[in-house]
Amino acid sequence: MSRAPRAFGRWLRRLPRPHTLRARLTAGLVVLLAVSCAAVGVAAVIELDGFLTGRLDQQLVEVGTQFPASLEHRGTTPTDHDADDRERGDTRRQAPGTFGARLVDGTVTNAAVVPTDKGGATTDLKVALTARDRRELAAIRVDGRAHTIHLSSLDRYRVLASKGRDGDVMITGLPLESVEATVHRLEAVAGIVFGAALLITGFAGALWVRWSLRPLSRVAATATLVSELPLASGEVALPPRAPESDPRSEVGRVAGAFNRMLGHVEDALTHRHASEERLRSFAADASHELRTPVASIRGHAELALLHPDPVPPKVTRALERIASESARMGVMVDEMLLLARLDAGRPLERRPVDLTRLVLDAIADARAAGPDHRWALELPEEPVTVTGDAHRLQQVLANLLANARLHTPVGTKVTVAVENDIDATRLVVHDNGPGVPEDVQPGVFERFTRADRRRTEGGGAATGGGAGLGLSIVVAVAEAHGGSVELESRPGATTFTVRLPAAVSTD
Repeated sequence: MSRAPRAFGRWLRRLPRPHTLRARLTAGLVVLLAVSCAAVGVAAVIELDGFLTGRLDQQLVEVGTQFPASLEHRGTTPTDHDADDRERGDTRRQAPGTFGARLVDGTVTNAAVVPTDKGGATTDLKVALTARDRRELAAIRVDGRAHTIHLSSLDRYRVLASKGRDGDVMITGLPLESVEATVHRLEAVAGIVFGAALLITGFAGALWVRWSLRPLSRVAATATLVSELPLASGEVALPPRAPESDPRSEVGRVAGAFNRMLGHVEDALTHRHASEERLRSFAADASHELRTPVASIRGHAELALLHPDPVPPKVTRALERIASESARMGVMVDEMLLLARLDAGRPLERRPVDLTRLVLDAIADARAAGPDHRWALELPEEPVTVTGDAHRLQQVLANLLANARLHTPVGTKVTVAVENDIDATRLVVHDNGPGVPEDVQPGVFERFTRADRRRTEGGGAATGGGAGLGLSIVVAVAEAHGGSVELESRPGATTFTVRLPAAVSTD
């Protein structure tokens, strides 16, 4: 493969490509028209050039060797007036610009051209030939066919070589200037006409394609609106259906299929939302109803433990377990009720909360509950205030610190930091424990996710543990405040970051 095609291919690949279907169709239409115009123009130019050149060849045959033959008897001195008269007589009968040359044994002996000056003054007919011109004239074959040559002082000529009477070669030529001028004029006219046709067709084609693809554009706009909807949970209101067009067309079939798909999606979302509402209502009702019997069981167990009469040890142990598990069940019921209320979108309190004070209280409680851990604080010099529900934010801190205490070995250092800037307030809980396993991290914030045995390797096992709702509550409370929660964990470094809306520093 030559370099030119490869370079052309690289140039094509570097050209910008249209991205929209409308632009591609318009560009394709213009390219096809351009190719067609180019093919028509090239064919017309080639045909015209061949036709005019053929006519010129016929003129060469009609002219014959009269003019170059007259050069054979040209005078050799300035006083040879008879020769000059013969020459002028011959040139008067030739078309202006006619070229003649005589060759003897492959060498040009005479060369002249009929002048274009029609005045009475005598014009020198001699032609100054270069060495290249002489070689090109000597190379013309006497085959009865016209050939094209380029003479340095005369431009391009169509010439015909014939045998002379004395064994010499007579060459007659006519200029190609008129042929080339006509062909160039046709090229200019074709370029202007085809260029105007391309511009008009491109503009009209763009309008036509845009009008033809309007239904598809409406389908794309509707699909864009649907893609921007939060479909993960909750009630979803789909946008109006895309207008349908002629069902016999491809665009009409696409619009109809898309609208039917939206209908199925809307039905599925409606059923899912209804199911979520029923489940949420059931969880809230069940949790609410369970609080009383769980509290009653715990109260009766504690009352039985306070009975003054002797009780067998096994019975005492059973009552203690009943009280302990009922207390644990009560916490679980409260957490499930809280999650159900948060899922239902029940608003929280919106009051200024001193986050620094909450952290100090939470660390004090954590030190009392986990004296074998090392607890550290990193607080700003000024108190940090956020807007929210103090009780729920206190629960977020308690759950994160309990998670660090229960799922890390004895001696683990847990650091709580508060970072405040213009955009957000960050509550960071960091520990240097074994870390959260990678296979657990994607679902660590899901409900009823537990990894007690995985997080406590190398240390004391978590006794009892929770129900796997603590981190779910952290996420739900943070999102209810307009914030988020992130986890970064590897062996020796686990960090939970709670981001809350911009805080306000107070004195």
